[in-house]
Amino acid sequence: MHDLLKGKEKVLQVAIKLFSAKGFKGTSIRDIAQAMNMSISNIYHYFGNKEGVLLAILEHSSRRLIDELRKISEMDLDPLDRFKLLIKTHIELSGSYKKEIKIFFLDEEHLSAEGEEINNQIQRDILEIHCNVLRALNEAGYMDCKSITIMAFNILGTINWYLRWYRSKGPLSAEDVTKEVVSFILYGVLGNKKESIISEPR
Repeated sequence: MHDLLKGKEKVLQVAIKLFSAKGFKGTSIRDIAQAMNMSISNIYHYFGNKEGVLLAILEHSSRRLIDELRKISEMDLDPLDRFKLLIKTHIELSGSYKKEIKIFFLDEEHLSAEGEEINNQIQRDILEIHCNVLRALNEAGYMDCKSITIMAFNILGTINWYLRWYRSKGPLSAEDVTKEVVSFILYGVLGNKKESIISEPR
């Protein structure tokens, strides 16, 4: 069993590199097998088909993120501190899966109906966690939000665009950019904390 898991893990790491460089559509099972010096039949045995490899990458990269975000959402912290930690952790953990995220931004459209449902469930899980943390923030009086879901969509959109376009060779470090994104989410475009949607609790 250990050898099987180790073999699958190696295939996933190679597939991530190939999918990230050539795209899902531009990479074949044969390409993965050749890069691994492995028979094509072994790849099919591990994952069933090429989409099985893609979904395994998705589940592998999202499992830790969801687990960590859920832990934070259940922490006994002040709602604002919990919210800040959630955003920071989401950005930092997702940043460690840049290649995987690039794959799904570019190749999500190639998923089958079954694969799309798996992907959608992962997105729903992440959305639910953010909504729960925002709801606690709202109930504590830190903000006055008419739609928690819309607020969560806006936050996730901000995080996703950062993950899609950030380049490590830019003028700012990943830590600096993370601070900028967190600050923007907390205080908005105007940067006036006193007039921000995030305020002192009522």
